Amino acid sequence: MMKIYKTLVLMLMLSSVLLAQKYTLSGTVTSKESGEKLVGANVFVKGTTMGAASDENGNYKIPSLKAGTYTVVCSYIGFETVEENINLTNNMELNFSLKDYQFSLNVTVLAERAKERETPVAFTNIDKKQMEQQLGSRDIPLILNTTPSVYATAQGGGAGDARINIRGFDQKNIAIMINGVPVNDMENGWVYWSNWDGLGDATSSIQVQRGLSAINLATPSIGGTMNIISDPTSQKYGIYLKQEFGTAGFLKTTFTASSGKMGKFSFNINAVKKTGNGLIDKTWTDAWAYYAGLSYELNKNNRLELYALGAPQRHGQNLYKQNAAAYSHDFAKNELGYSDSDLTSVYEKGRFYNQNWAPVDPSYTGKQWWNEGEGSRYSPDFINERENFFHKPIVNLNWYSQFSKKFSLYTTAYWSGGHGGGTGTYGSLVRQPAVPGNAWYKSPPWSWDWNATIDRNKNNTDSTGADLGSRGILRNSRNNQWTVGLISKAYWKVDDNWKTSFGIDWRKAEIDHFREVRDLLGGSYYLYTGNQFDTPDQQKKGLGDKIAYYNTNTVDWFGTYLQAEYSKDKVSAYGTFGWSMITYGYTNHFRTQD
Repeated sequence: MMKIYKTLVLMLMLSSVLLAQKYTLSGTVTSKESGEKLVGANVFVKGTTMGAASDENGNYKIPSLKAGTYTVVCSYIGFETVEENINLTNNMELNFSLKDYQFSLNVTVLAERAKERETPVAFTNIDKKQMEQQLGSRDIPLILNTTPSVYATAQGGGAGDARINIRGFDQKNIAIMINGVPVNDMENGWVYWSNWDGLGDATSSIQVQRGLSAINLATPSIGGTMNIISDPTSQKYGIYLKQEFGTAGFLKTTFTASSGKMGKFSFNINAVKKTGNGLIDKTWTDAWAYYAGLSYELNKNNRLELYALGAPQRHGQNLYKQNAAAYSHDFAKNELGYSDSDLTSVYEKGRFYNQNWAPVDPSYTGKQWWNEGEGSRYSPDFINERENFFHKPIVNLNWYSQFSKKFSLYTTAYWSGGHGGGTGTYGSLVRQPAVPGNAWYKSPPWSWDWNATIDRNKNNTDSTGADLGSRGILRNSRNNQWTVGLISKAYWKVDDNWKTSFGIDWRKAEIDHFREVRDLLGGSYYLYTGNQFDTPDQQKKGLGDKIAYYNTNTVDWFGTYLQAEYSKDKVSAYGTFGWSMITYGYTNHFRTQD
């Protein structure tokens, strides 16, 4: 009897173990038409609360499922929903291939990203995993150096001073977009990467299109297009804290919180603090960065996304090019073929030399003006001639709507600000030669002599002893701006081979350009007579007063386009007709208008 009882207990225990066994359902979600991995697809077990969102590689995983029969549902806005019945008895792989209504409703459409085997454009995709492994804490363009026909450089080594060239064209001829919004300067087309410090931590993917492409915004893109996407639905849920250390006192703290896909809602927030002394002499950095992305599916055919990002920062710069011998005589002689006589005319300063700073006596306690206020300089022991300080926030609201399987509409409204500038010299300042006793221009590279300049400004008087103010100062070149815009695109799928689209691109901007007194360098004022509205007393300028120029520029921008694409078998082509109108306004606040 005891033996039978023990056998019965053992059978019950084995049954309990089997019933308690949990399994994992996993797989990949792709587009049936293009084979592209779908990011943020919603996969769930019908009748339960178990589910997951596909990651940046299109993969999903639903753990802790008991053995049994289930109906698994896979949905993605803009694609047809698929249901699969399964009998789960072990860990199981279940892949989904979703049929595209027309275009997937996400930010990549607004950004006009090319697709493999569909778009006749040379392009390269950089995914989140590559960003994490290769970018580190560098400026975003530097991850693209292994991309064909792309050249990116950190230039002088200052934080955010990188630039990129595609097929020989500089950034003025490359359309740079963040979440479908163009961020090239409205006036000259340039892109300042210091404005987007920290964006790399929130970026889910980058696509570079080389040469003219199917982009249909009124932006300069003859060199190519760079699309940066920070999709909140592509982020895994959780809280993430990263601490980075580096050479020259580099310290970067990154905090990220992501919800993953929670039914119809998802969000991702990111905050970054970065400081460092700079590898190149005095290219220090002191920067914050923030990002927030929210996504909400109103229903299966409508989706809203809200983005906000910015990077208030200031950093020392290295902007002056030098003769190679100034960095290393050995390199100039052995690698570049310099003769001994060539080397005698250039003083060797070392690889990390930077001409844009010089030491100053700490006893000089004059204040500096930046961002509408007085403050102490970055260090009591030196002064940067070239320093950049700026904050360019951008906020955009995207609406994706699928009216039918053949017709869809995508719209984004955005606002962008801008506040800050860069520093430099103004007036007459004292230079110090590399070789004492020589004229400053005969023994390069020369450097600024702040102490001599300060002494000269303090003692600048006329024959009666009257104070004449500073002869040379530091100035800020300011750029304060705002931009509002609206981009709307309608897509119509004529048949399986033909797709057409029509859209508008409207923008309005106002930019204030002026220079102002940053540091009087020992003097009591600086005399500026270029403003015809100033009285004699008003010509004596103090900290924060405007000098040199003060202009307000306005830009009114409107563009429209009609585009058709044809794709069948191995043949693909597209044609675009576009029209744009740009109106510029100009007001000179130092002169009467003609």
